[in-house]
Amino acid sequence: MSLAPASSVFSSASSTLRRRSALARACAALSLGLQLQLAAAQSLSLELPAQPLATALSQFARQAGLQLTYASELVQGRQSQALSGRYELQQGLAQLLQGSGLQGRITGGTLTLERIPAPAPAPAQDHTLPVVTVSAGDQYVNLLPAPYAGGQVAKGVRLGVLGNTSNMDAPFSTTSYTAQAVRDQQASTIAEAVNRDPSVRYTVLPGGNVDNLYIRGFPIWEGNSGEIAFDGIYGIAPNYRVRTEYVDRIEVIKGPGALLFGMSPNGSVGGVINIAPKRANEEVARLTVGHSSDSLWNSHADVGRRFGDEGQYGIRINASKYQGDTVVDHQRSNGHVLALALDYEVAQFRATLDILSQDERIDGVGRPIMPSGLSALPAAPSGKRNASQAWEWSDNRERAVLLRTEFDVTEQLTVFANVGQSRADVDRLYDSAPRLTSASGATSSTPTYAVFDVDRSTIDAGLRSRFALAGVKHSVTLQLASYREEFHRALQAGSSIQSNIYAPIAHSPQTIARPSDIPRIHDNRNTSLALVDTLALLDDRLQLSLGLRHQMIKSTNFNAVSGATANVYDERVTTPALGVVWRQAPNWSLYANYIEGLSKGDIAPPSASNYGEVLRPYKSRQYEIGSKYDLGSFMATAALFSIEKPSGGLNQGVYQSNGEQRNLGMELYAYGEAAKGLRLLGGLTVLKPEITRAATAALVGNRPIGTSRLLANVGVEWDVPALQGLSLIGDLAYTGAQFADQANQLRIPAWTRADLGLRYTTRIADRKTTLRATVQNLANRNAWAGVTSWGAVSPMVPRTFVVSASVDF
Repeated sequence: MSLAPASSVFSSASSTLRRRSALARACAALSLGLQLQLAAAQSLSLELPAQPLATALSQFARQAGLQLTYASELVQGRQSQALSGRYELQQGLAQLLQGSGLQGRITGGTLTLERIPAPAPAPAQDHTLPVVTVSAGDQYVNLLPAPYAGGQVAKGVRLGVLGNTSNMDAPFSTTSYTAQAVRDQQASTIAEAVNRDPSVRYTVLPGGNVDNLYIRGFPIWEGNSGEIAFDGIYGIAPNYRVRTEYVDRIEVIKGPGALLFGMSPNGSVGGVINIAPKRANEEVARLTVGHSSDSLWNSHADVGRRFGDEGQYGIRINASKYQGDTVVDHQRSNGHVLALALDYEVAQFRATLDILSQDERIDGVGRPIMPSGLSALPAAPSGKRNASQAWEWSDNRERAVLLRTEFDVTEQLTVFANVGQSRADVDRLYDSAPRLTSASGATSSTPTYAVFDVDRSTIDAGLRSRFALAGVKHSVTLQLASYREEFHRALQAGSSIQSNIYAPIAHSPQTIARPSDIPRIHDNRNTSLALVDTLALLDDRLQLSLGLRHQMIKSTNFNAVSGATANVYDERVTTPALGVVWRQAPNWSLYANYIEGLSKGDIAPPSASNYGEVLRPYKSRQYEIGSKYDLGSFMATAALFSIEKPSGGLNQGVYQSNGEQRNLGMELYAYGEAAKGLRLLGGLTVLKPEITRAATAALVGNRPIGTSRLLANVGVEWDVPALQGLSLIGDLAYTGAQFADQANQLRIPAWTRADLGLRYTTRIADRKTTLRATVQNLANRNAWAGVTSWGAVSPMVPRTFVVSASVDF
């Protein structure tokens, strides 16, 4: 499959949109009328304690399925009334706001908060700058956009320095998966959860010691750097695998994010995954017990409460424990998670503190397999077969803490400061990549005792200002950020062993001593200064985001034997971004963006005549246009994009920046309630990935490693009318053929995977109880699921049964 040039595709899409504008406006008017009628008739069962008004409004809007909009200073220091029982929408809102001097207005699915007008008009005060209305939580560190209809995806996303942004106002392709969606999917890790996105693929067999992902055809994990942001900040989320127990949102921002989030630790450019942690913005006490094939048991407690005379203190605790044999042969997993989220909120000051502990031990750890000397890939083995030995193991210990603070200096100016630190300690006895050496499935491995220690710290501060000048609204953010990573590593190799992917050969355990000295390998420091301004014009129909981030990248690499400095990388570069949103109608947005990504330049290897030379940072570039259409309970999006990423290679013995990968693509995505009791989530991504420059001329025109021309997902939830509380769930994923080498000889065939599940919600002993059951890879298909960026392949997860029961106290 091939795509037309980006310019012609973009032009055609724009012409089509113009021809359909009249029809879209008519649909928008009809949708708006239906929403108003539904809002008026909606009845809610509410149990909201007296608490800070901002928190109560967020909970109310979430349950009502409304987007919440207000000026942040309206709620500062205000308390809500308690609500208990069933209310009509307007009735409940009025009681919630009773005595606050405020009123709510519901228009087109949006709840707007405003002051009750005074009996007489106040004298004009020309010297006061107009207040800009923003989405609720835009400046609040502990609030998130409400879920969209169906509850699987949120109505907005956090865009780094741009803050909380509604989907309709975001000049990027974004998706924010909710905690509810993750629970119903029964995903234990972030990688499993985002595999439902047609632009994302999880490329490693579960039971491995790390998670690898591709977004828009580019890998977002390399080496030993955590590429997932935590609450918009790198350096806090676990370095190798992120569990879902403490996650409220999984936000996927597609495309390079150097301006929005700063350069990622390893320079990923296909997109950014940001997780928003659970906070005490809801009263919750939930216990979940689960079991998955073969005998892996887990338990999870989630408790959230608010305290204080004005509900100013919040605490959310998530604790889990899991252990037992997995569905993979001679593999056992044992781990625990403890996440503590504290928050404090008064009139002008807000703060959150996150403390995270995550440990995992895997025996018989799964590993990607590296083809070696093959002209073609053999058929994939069953995912139950384990190429590793039963005595190989991995032990990961992760600790992190993050403090975030905000202070409103005036109604128009907020200052913020955040500081965090994390550490990963890893011991492993394993082969980092078993070699697949024959078409009959023979493998060769070298068990190695490996120790990795990663220390990371992050600090940033800045200001946000919102004001209007000459009829143009401005939202300005200035941020200074610093990230540091210190990496230690030691390897002690044993004797080579032979096995087979189809009929593994068990070997006696090897005795390999733990290295006594863990030398420092590198010390990376990234410092940046960002300035962003979002302008709203023409009654907010046109929004323009402009920004620059100046980044200083310093990396000191050390000799692993002597400890002496091997080379120093010290570069500076500026990355711009431009985003435009045009509201063609209240429920129809058109957008475009140009944004750059940044990756640290390579260091010439020992085989090069310029060994040790540091190349300039690689700048990746994305051009994108798209459309978002909100039908009230169903959202449809479309995007066309082009991403170009440079790379290095040898040219007549000299290592140079002489390579480039370009991915042209189209994304179609939709989610929400297609009909009463029917929820859909899915879409497709069509890619034209190509090596456009290379030191070896024969590679130009080939497909890059791990890229597919077509990815598709369909997720369906159906509430069975005959039995209230019962829902059937189905997920179908398709991945087109891939290559495991740049020469395009090692081909992985296309595959389709089907998952099937059900959810039943009832009351037992007057407690809300939810029972879930899922069958992953229903057909038990054997296939190579994906490729790492260095060309190692992994088989698909075998048929796996997962069941759980959750009780709300």
